[in-house]
Amino acid sequence: MGWRLLLLAAAVLSSCVAQQWTGRVVRVSDGDTLEVLRGRETVRIRLHGIDCPELGQPFGQRARQRTGDLAMGKTVTVRPVEDDRFGRVVAEILLPGGASLNRKLVEEGLAWWFRQYAPRDVELRLLEEKARDARRGLWADRHPVPPWKWRSASKRK
Repeated sequence: MGWRLLLLAAAVLSSCVAQQWTGRVVRVSDGDTLEVLRGRETVRIRLHGIDCPELGQPFGQRARQRTGDLAMGKTVTVRPVEDDRFGRVVAEILLPGGASLNRKLVEEGLAWWFRQYAPRDVELRLLEEKARDARRGLWADRHPVPPWKWRSASKRK
C-alpha cells in the first residue's frame, strides 16, 4: 500500500512541476500583477499569496517600482497555482537565481501575506511578521490599510 501512495505523490508532484514554464517579463501593471511573454503569447500573472498596496495607496507606486526593478525584462519561472475570475494566472514567480518574487515583496514590506488565498503558507506569515517588526516598507506607517479593505472602501464611494 505504501508504494502506491508514493507513486501517487510522485505523479501529483510531476504534474505540478510540468505545469511550470519560463518567459520574459514584458510589463508590470502594479506590485502584484505583471505580464510574461510565453512564446508569442502574453500571459497576465497575479502573484499568489500576496497583496500589494494599490497604486493610489501609500507604497503602491513603490511596490510597482520594486517589482519592475526585480523582474522587468528578465526571464522568470512561472509556477501556476490557479486561474482567477479575471482570467489571470495566479502564480509564484521565481526570479533568475531562484528567489521568489512573491516572498521578496513581503520580506521587503511591500506586500501583505494574503491569508485568504494562502492560509497555510507559514513562510509568508513569518516574512510578514519580520517586516512588520522591523517597520520595513508599508509597516513604517502607523496604520497601514490592507489593499482588500482599501478596495472595498473605494467601491462604496
